[in-house]
Amino acid sequence: MDQRVYDMLESNPVIAAVKDEEGLEKCCLLEDIKVVFILFGDILNISDIVGKVKKADKLAVVHVDLINGLGSREIAVDYIKNSTGADGMISTKPSLIKRGKELGLFTVMRYFLIDSMALENIRSPQSAVRPDVIEVLPGLMPDMIRKICQTSRTPIIAGGLITNKKSVMAALSAGAVCVSSTNQDVWTM
Repeated sequence: MDQRVYDMLESNPVIAAVKDEEGLEKCCLLEDIKVVFILFGDILNISDIVGKVKKADKLAVVHVDLINGLGSREIAVDYIKNSTGADGMISTKPSLIKRGKELGLFTVMRYFLIDSMALENIRSPQSAVRPDVIEVLPGLMPDMIRKICQTSRTPIIAGGLITNKKSVMAALSAGAVCVSSTNQDVWTM
C-alpha cells in the first residue's frame, strides 16, 4: 500500500462512508476526515461525487459494486479510474480488486463475516489478488478482527454497525488499522 495512504489511515482512523448527498456534504466539511468511502451514485453522477471529495482534499474511494449502471466486470474499474479521478475502489469481487491493482488504484476488498466459511474465504482469495486493505463487516466482532489480523499481513478496516466510541476503540484495539462508518456521529469522535 502507498505509504501516504497508510499514514493517512493511521493518523485519522475513522473513514466516512457516505451513502447519500447529505453525508457527502457533511464529510467534506470535516477537517479530521481524510478518507471517504463513496457508497452511492450512478454512472451519470459518480464523477461529480468524486470531484466534491477531491475538492475537499480527501481521498475518494468508490465502492464499484454499489454504483448504479456499472456492471461486475473489470471494465467498471477502468471507468472509475479513467472517468472519475477516484483514488481507490472497494469491491467484494476479487477480479475487480485485481483490475484495480493493475490500474494503480488503492484497493479495498470487502468481506461480510456471516459464518466460519466466510472467515476461511478471507484467507484464500486475498492472497491471489493482494488488496491494499481488507474491510471486514460487521466491525463489531473484536475477537474475529483479532483472529484475522493474526493470520493476514494485509491491513484490516472494521466496518458496519460501528456506532459509538466503544466500538471504534474495540476494533482498533483488536488490530484494525481504522474503522469505516456511515454513522455521522462516529465521524466526529
